[in-house]
Amino acid sequence: MKIFNTMSRRKEELIPVKEGEVRIYSCGPTVYNYFHIGNARPFIIFDTLRRYLIHRGYKVTFVQNFTDIDDKLINRAKEENTTVEALADKYIEEYYKDADALGVMRADVHPIATRHIGEIIGLIRKLEKNGYAYRAENGDVYFDTRADRDYGLLSGQNLEDRMTGASERVNPEDAFKKDPMDFALWKAQKPGEPAWNSPWGMGRPGWHIECSAMSMKYLGETFDIHCGGVDLIFPHHENEIAQSECATGKKFARYWMHNGHINVDGRKMSKSLGNFFTVRDIAKEFDLEVVRMFMLSAQYRSPINFSRELIEQAKVSLDRLYTARNNALFLLENAPDQPMTEEEKAFSERADQAIAHFDEAMDDDLNTADAIGVIFEFVRDMNAVLSDRNNPSKAALQKGLDTLGCMTGVLGLLSKELDTTPQEIIDLVARRQKAKQERDFAEADRLRDEVTQKGYIIEDTPKGPKVRKA
Repeated sequence: MKIFNTMSRRKEELIPVKEGEVRIYSCGPTVYNYFHIGNARPFIIFDTLRRYLIHRGYKVTFVQNFTDIDDKLINRAKEENTTVEALADKYIEEYYKDADALGVMRADVHPIATRHIGEIIGLIRKLEKNGYAYRAENGDVYFDTRADRDYGLLSGQNLEDRMTGASERVNPEDAFKKDPMDFALWKAQKPGEPAWNSPWGMGRPGWHIECSAMSMKYLGETFDIHCGGVDLIFPHHENEIAQSECATGKKFARYWMHNGHINVDGRKMSKSLGNFFTVRDIAKEFDLEVVRMFMLSAQYRSPINFSRELIEQAKVSLDRLYTARNNALFLLENAPDQPMTEEEKAFSERADQAIAHFDEAMDDDLNTADAIGVIFEFVRDMNAVLSDRNNPSKAALQKGLDTLGCMTGVLGLLSKELDTTPQEIIDLVARRQKAKQERDFAEADRLRDEVTQKGYIIEDTPKGPKVRKA
């Protein structure tokens, strides 16, 4: 497999630190609110990366953190007249609800920042010992960016370039820093803020240091893949690299993967523009599996435009996959248990080729767009060969279902079981069949209309009526 490494700006072959194992750290949410549609993209993309590596036989350890101490949390807790801890606990639970609905698997470890204060303090003390951290007059502890000769490699900009942009921003903390580009490792306590005891007095960790401490605790000082949104390249990931490698003297992560940003209706998402949506907002109108389908339909590094029209298209595409699966499951119930025909044997071979082509697409920097194209090509083949009129065998139907399930499972799609039709609808369909047999077509039509009014559609097939939700 080849992945685009942000550090080298080229595709590189994935060679794990330990053969057969891949260790991944993915930046998680700051839990002060429901997460928005932009947050959903990395959650879905890197969940798919994890699924694919498991599919290819790797042992994968996947770590995704929760940031539960931050200015946003402190301010939101004040607004809601609650504690930071209670606010964080609430939105961690809400995260799980939305992530589950998106088909995002739970991480092997979901570390929480405030439960790793000891590891954070230990890492800062190493930086002090190595000459990369200093305590300022205001009580904060900062990382000395000028002491790190490699600072800026990930973002591709040197300190002078960054300084030019930073000069337009006024930050009161800059007065206490050796250099405006230095960043906080530990923040001295302010009135009313949560704080922990440390060698530098009461305070709390800076944002960047928590990810270094937690990733190294669970994945080691050097691990395989660090990933997140493109907006995290600078300063967050740049600072993670600096503090981690200056503390350990070792390479922090071998590969850096970043997904592109999301526009909404062609514009950057913003509350002021009225085009800001949480995933919870979208769930009021669309099944979140449709959002997953939408996200995977584009190359993950490219910007993507979120719009109602595109979500509707994703829904139609997902419905096609469900229809193909459900049709095959319906036929499987009464399919003959007989050897495959020659046509079915040829189909079985093409099914194996489809998985090979799917893997080829995914091996090319997680190209989910092309992988979905392979799935739809296979579905067209499956619908043609395994149709009612061909009376397909159980073996051929099972091969089709297994192949479709293998590919869609890697993408986290088609996760819903076949809908169970209520007994009331089953009884109405049976009464309609009887009316047709007795040539009472008026009653049969009336019963069909009644089924339709209850939200179901009857499809007459050579193997009997098939019922599905409208």
